[in-house]
Amino acid sequence: MLEPLPAIAPRVRPDTVLARDLPRLAALEWLGAGWSDLRASPVQSLAYGLAVFALSILVIWGLIAVGLPSLILPALSGFLVVGPLLAIGLYEKSRRLQAGQPVTLANMIVTHPRSGGQLVFAGLLLCLLVMLWLRAADLLYALFYGLLPFPGYDQFLGQLLTTPRGWALIGVGSAVGGLFAALAMAISLFSIPMLLERRVDALTALGTSFALTTQNLRAVLPWGAIVVAGFALSAATRLLGLMVIFPLLGHGTWHAWVSMRPAVRGAEP
Repeated sequence: MLEPLPAIAPRVRPDTVLARDLPRLAALEWLGAGWSDLRASPVQSLAYGLAVFALSILVIWGLIAVGLPSLILPALSGFLVVGPLLAIGLYEKSRRLQAGQPVTLANMIVTHPRSGGQLVFAGLLLCLLVMLWLRAADLLYALFYGLLPFPGYDQFLGQLLTTPRGWALIGVGSAVGGLFAALAMAISLFSIPMLLERRVDALTALGTSFALTTQNLRAVLPWGAIVVAGFALSAATRLLGLMVIFPLLGHGTWHAWVSMRPAVRGAEP
């Protein structure tokens, strides 16, 4: 006689060590904390935002000068990838304010991350991701428009919004760009603050950032929406809004890291 089959036991899920029980409105708390840091010594933050604005204009001018205006929009999208790296001075200001230390513009520009050269390695990896996205955007343009020279944004936007080929490029480009943006946000959102504050290697920081992001989507996704909205607002103001929006989001990202960071064994985080 055959023995009865054993009962199916429910699967035991492993503990999610990096999961945080944060509310959906945590992103608004981070934004409010970022605004408080911006208001504390606002000259330093606004000067930092002005420098980021000037760098953005320089990149756009350089693409036009070398005859690659078609890469301006992808380059602006790539800004979301390297944005956390550019905001390291803002993280340093928030860290100093939290620790009760004095804040100067020199402290923000010349930071001394505890990870040392690992921050440079992480920056190189993020820049490589930007280059891959630019190459993908270039290939997508060639796929839909062949080897035709870029006609300029006045004509190109008309073709993009009024032709089936243009709408197809918008759809495919948005899908591919969305994948790049999601990956970039996941690996960079918390890795740069972690490398600033702790002595870890770049790959550990990138992996930890990815795990924190994926295990805390309820809180991180609204913050990502705020970042995208802020960047869209900056683009609508010819990037002038970066002078205020970038420092605000940079300070807010630091507070997001503070609420998410894993504990250090044998020490307080």
